[in-house]
Amino acid sequence: MPLTTTRLSPDWPCQVKSPGSYDWERSAAKWLRELVPARYAGYPALIRHPVLLARHAQIQVQHEVRVARTALQTARADLPRLGLPESVIEHTIKLYAAEVLQLQHIARSVRAVTEALVERGAAGR
Repeated sequence: MPLTTTRLSPDWPCQVKSPGSYDWERSAAKWLRELVPARYAGYPALIRHPVLLARHAQIQVQHEVRVARTALQTARADLPRLGLPESVIEHTIKLYAAEVLQLQHIARSVRAVTEALVERGAAGR
């Protein structure tokens, strides 16, 4: 049972427990670790301070959004030069468009988790 009545945003990731509930920070850290390159999981500062991990995840996802947008914007011009059939190009463009939308949703989720972690830190001071 949650210790708080905080209403979760629609962007709150289902993998993360509600803020204030038992072990919610651990679930948040676990989810955030999945968003950053694996080598970051062992950095002590990121392990001890989930808000730092959240910050890095925000940066990581922002870069991934930029990469997916660039891939989408350049696909129509670049992919034919690789000798790909039109059907593959069209499928790839749809894939990139879907990925941009998914990454934007993840970015909103990371922001929601980050805000909750920051609020928890401010309340603990």
